[in-house]
Amino acid sequence: MELIVARNRADLVKARGEGRVALVPTMGALHEGHRALIREARELAPRVVVSIFVNPLQFGPAEDFSRYPRTLEADLDVCRAEGVRAVFTPQAAEMYPPGRQVSVSSGHMGTIVEGAVRPGHFDGVLTVVLKLFNLVRPDVAVFGQKDAQQLAMIRRMVADLDLPIEIAGIPTVREPDGLALSSRNRYLSPDERHTALALSRALFAAETLAAETGAPESGAAGAGPARIKAAARAELDGADLALDYLVLVDPATFAEVGESYTGEAILAVAAKVGGTRLIDNVVLRLS
Repeated sequence: MELIVARNRADLVKARGEGRVALVPTMGALHEGHRALIREARELAPRVVVSIFVNPLQFGPAEDFSRYPRTLEADLDVCRAEGVRAVFTPQAAEMYPPGRQVSVSSGHMGTIVEGAVRPGHFDGVLTVVLKLFNLVRPDVAVFGQKDAQQLAMIRRMVADLDLPIEIAGIPTVREPDGLALSSRNRYLSPDERHTALALSRALFAAETLAAETGAPESGAAGAGPARIKAAARAELDGADLALDYLVLVDPATFAEVGESYTGEAILAVAAKVGGTRLIDNVVLRLS
């Protein structure tokens, strides 16, 4: 099946076709993590549409919009190899015509954790995702767990606005050494990439502590949030990075959990390594 490249709304209507469709929204610079999203989408629907659009609304004034990697031809090759039916790759003027006034508000959840560091970011994310949902009309959309707060926000939007779309999340895809795959990893020098491994080491240390102390056969009480964060922070101490946050949060609300909390939680970290900002997280169970 030949890949269809839709560059405007009219092309997209023709490209979508009839029947069940899965959407994989991306900003391009596709890597193995995106391939995993596409493969999951193919399991969920016979037709897969990938959007490639670097969304200006989700970048702040001092962020890397202008230098965000744009590799469209290579991205199209990835989509062809993965059996994608159509790629929607609009220009900004197509997505945001002149005179646009209405946007999606991400509410309180969009102002905490990642939203506190990047004001307005989640408003921009939800606005473009809702527009893509309306344009593509997918039955299911697939997102990665690496952007955990984004995934939680999109699920909240779908529930709050009664959107008839299933949201599927897949686990973070990592390099063999543990570094979470990201389009921004290409910015890292060899030394910076080595430094960036402290992020995944911190998360894995916390994950190990939570698993060992929470196992019934261990005979030990489960580790609480303070101990878990301390185990992670110990791996970050001395690393040449600027930490934005290290938080243990409720997966549904992204509110920080208290010492008496039990159940699933997300340990999320964000830091700048050199000039590159990276995020990562793991899902833990507190008992």
